[in-house]
Amino acid sequence: MSSAMMDALKATNGQTITCKAAVAWEAKKPLDVTDIQVAPPKAGEVRVKIISNALCHTDIYTLDGHDPEGLFPCVLGHEAAAVVESVGDGVTSVAMGDVVIPCYTPECKKHDCIFCQSPKTNLCPSIRSTQGQGLMPDGTSRLSKDGKQIFHFMGCSTFAEYAVIAEISAAKINPGADLDKMCLLGCGVATGWGAVFNNTKVEPGTSVAVFGLGALGLSVIQAAKTAGARRIVGVDINDAKFPLAVEMGATECVNSITCEGGDIKAVLMSTEKWGYDYTFDCTG
Repeated sequence: MSSAMMDALKATNGQTITCKAAVAWEAKKPLDVTDIQVAPPKAGEVRVKIISNALCHTDIYTLDGHDPEGLFPCVLGHEAAAVVESVGDGVTSVAMGDVVIPCYTPECKKHDCIFCQSPKTNLCPSIRSTQGQGLMPDGTSRLSKDGKQIFHFMGCSTFAEYAVIAEISAAKINPGADLDKMCLLGCGVATGWGAVFNNTKVEPGTSVAVFGLGALGLSVIQAAKTAGARRIVGVDINDAKFPLAVEMGATECVNSITCEGGDIKAVLMSTEKWGYDYTFDCTG
């Protein structure tokens, strides 16, 4: 981190920052790029400067009014790479200038948390209840516009130049990483790789079918190839996605609408008599 960048981060420590954000004032309405105020972090919190963002289907799902936990007004976004601008009292795991990925399902890692101590799940409940209410762990928001409260989203709210997240939500990464790409680790890539290596534990020599070739499906394909799967079939309704899927590791791709006879099941079973060892639904 350059000294100029560190000085710029230090200059706003302890102050409320006015910055640009894409605010969702209500469901089914376009995002409003406007100035908002981002308060300093409180105890156990971290304020970050957002460097890059990716768009997840969940953001659109919420904006369309389908998310039962969707609250408005809010700042959407949960796939990002960021730099720590300042930290609240008691924060020890990150410091100003650290590069982090905001995490919407973080782990407290406490010895008495049965979820964090279990190898079967990562659904730690330590901040889940307030996060689902669009608030920080203390039950309040750090986001506002001209005094009007704005809700947080998934504990991240990265569609803004700055965000405040819980300390446990800040995953520190290599500062030399390409941050324009690392934002994808916040959701799509981590979900795809986790599905292959943590949930199903795909073994070498197995067969895999992946339905849906967006960011998640491509991540599953990458992981399945790394795991040693012998056949990886990508399935989608958009042929334009096939070249990248093959580049990522798919052995073949099939269009489920235009395939022979329009029967994707028959096509898939024609090459794997006993079916596929693993199938992944990544259709969103």
